[in-house]
Amino acid sequence: LHVGNLAAVMALRQLRASGARPVALVGGATGLVGDPSGRDSEREMLTEERVAQNVAGLRRDLGRLLDLSPGGEAELVDNLDWMRGMSAIDLLRDVGKHFRVTTMLSRESVRARLERDDAQAGLSFTEFSYQLLQAYDFLHLYRTRDCRIQVGGSD
Repeated sequence: LHVGNLAAVMALRQLRASGARPVALVGGATGLVGDPSGRDSEREMLTEERVAQNVAGLRRDLGRLLDLSPGGEAELVDNLDWMRGMSAIDLLRDVGKHFRVTTMLSRESVRARLERDDAQAGLSFTEFSYQLLQAYDFLHLYRTRDCRIQVGGSD
């Protein structure tokens, strides 16, 4: 965890104090893709082992701040659990068809990279599709855990 996570963790604690059971999401799947936000160039692809270590570290760190035990005050989920079995065809047909490229291009994380003069900077399809995975996370959590509020990811 880093200071950038502080607001989201505090929001989880506040939701819990209000009687909700927050769901903290870690990105095992999105970690394998790489978030283009705030970057001038593509992130180095992490190995599955490295992403698993990052997820374990986040689980450990969040567990110090929230009771993540079964039936505890909060739940921690990893998007790799529901993304791993999704084929590219499923992603394109079931998720991608609901997105308009013009809207996706208007996102700050995408627009900033495309406006750079450096032709090598650009944006890979992998990074461009990151926002599909983020949106699907919220849909999945809504369907499976009746999650109605998202705190954190802004793109």
